[in-house]
Amino acid sequence: MCAMHATETSLAATISAQRIAALIASSSNDNAKTVVVEVVAETGSTNADLLARISAGDGGRPVAPVLLVAELQTAGRGRAGRPWQTTKTSALTFSLAWKFKRPLHALIGLPLAVGVALAEALGIFGVDVELKWPNDVLRDGAKLAGILIETAQDKSAGAGATGTWTIIGIGVNLTMPPDLQQRIGRAVADVSELLTHERERLLAILLSALSDALADFDARGFAHFVARWNRLHAYTGRTVRILDDGRVVHEGVAVGVDEHGCFLMDTMSGRVAITAGDVSLRLQE
Repeated sequence: MCAMHATETSLAATISAQRIAALIASSSNDNAKTVVVEVVAETGSTNADLLARISAGDGGRPVAPVLLVAELQTAGRGRAGRPWQTTKTSALTFSLAWKFKRPLHALIGLPLAVGVALAEALGIFGVDVELKWPNDVLRDGAKLAGILIETAQDKSAGAGATGTWTIIGIGVNLTMPPDLQQRIGRAVADVSELLTHERERLLAILLSALSDALADFDARGFAHFVARWNRLHAYTGRTVRILDDGRVVHEGVAVGVDEHGCFLMDTMSGRVAITAGDVSLRLQE
């Protein structure tokens, strides 16, 4: 097992990497103890930073998992490459670089497994959430957190090397438009207070939950997470639409997900399974 390290890469950062590492070190979570913790005050994108390290080869390649926390992201990205900019008070943003023994094609369903880990970790703090397929965490119907997973080629690995480096980017929203704040003000306040007073503890709990989930996923795949995801499903039994580039391609009643991470819905033509891609899931108004 690798020793846990913490790096403050900017003196201006107020979140303490050492404090996060100390909390993990005092726990019994061996998976989390392998992770190097780093904190920066500002960067363009934590995902891009870690992708660049892995792609650089031996000079910058992580030899152990890395958690990179940024208090401010100026060039963050969401799903389908959409820009996602934050301020220091609007979101908590971080990325986790993790190497799987599984090949790329065996990582289907990984964003959903990450969602389960986030939801269960937030529940420890009394923040009850639900999951929206394929990569959103909801609180009272509004988006609380999003997940962006990317993969990188390890240029320093030999031709016969196995495994896949993934970068798991997560953003937790702290501020919302005024109309949503009025409707779900308590939900926003719960998380804002938590991040104001217990940011290092929250990050340690999230890292612990994520590292366990990723190790389980590597060993057993998404089938191990299906029942847990479906228990947290926000839209079960509700009428939904699947849109592709703004065009409705399916409409029906949401069921859940299967062992492959496909979204299941009952339509007039029968049950269909939707594969994650650039399609969008929307509630029927």
